[in-house]
Amino acid sequence: MAPTRQRPKRPRWTAKVEERRRQATRVVKAIRRCSGGEKYIHELYKHRVKPDRVDEYKSLVAQFYDSLAKNPDVDIKLTGSWEVIVGELDTFYHVWEHSGFHGYDEVVPKMAASKEYQDFAARLAPTLVSRSSQLIQEFSFWPSSPPKVLGGIYEMRTYSLKPGSLLEWEQEWRVGLEARKQFVEPIAAFFAQVGELHQVIHMWHYDSMESRKQMRQRAWEIDTWSNTVAKTVKLTDHMSAQILSPLPFSPLR
Repeated sequence: MAPTRQRPKRPRWTAKVEERRRQATRVVKAIRRCSGGEKYIHELYKHRVKPDRVDEYKSLVAQFYDSLAKNPDVDIKLTGSWEVIVGELDTFYHVWEHSGFHGYDEVVPKMAASKEYQDFAARLAPTLVSRSSQLIQEFSFWPSSPPKVLGGIYEMRTYSLKPGSLLEWEQEWRVGLEARKQFVEPIAAFFAQVGELHQVIHMWHYDSMESRKQMRQRAWEIDTWSNTVAKTVKLTDHMSAQILSPLPFSPLR
């Protein structure tokens, strides 16, 4: 009887490569499932302003953003602009909407080459401590709110997720959002595409801080919501919450 031939063992490194490929495939599938399609991409700007130049900053931004919104040659829309009133003070957030990555690729160099933008940037720079931006995308189950005047305050909650947990986060929040919507106005939810990766941003609207307290207490009385929190907290490495006030020219205010 002929001896049985044993198959040669694969080197350990090939198993690691295959596992990394599987992880990459899961990440790609998660992003495709989570995203609201590629019709829009949003850009989140964060400006930290010198405390003694806040008023000057607000005036400059209001003038330029208003001019930009009225420019038919620039395909970009302002979703909202806010000032932090509880949290990282003297900090401002602006969310712009692009017509996908192709729209971003067209708008950014066009703006950078314009004399108006160059003048704005030169006047803005002395008012800033720092600035940053990141490209973010809507979750498919939670599209951004259209422009509306609500009054009150906004809350920005930022979550840094464990790598590879985005799909599970999305699945749990699909359920949790239905519970929260009974009490609070959901404004937007994004996940990072470029910038602080594995980051998720939720935005909510409340009439006041007292209203926020009451709405959150009522949500905890629903099992669906408490279950969502229990299942998603283990996916999070870090989180923060800030209270924002909309600027007068913000489409969401």
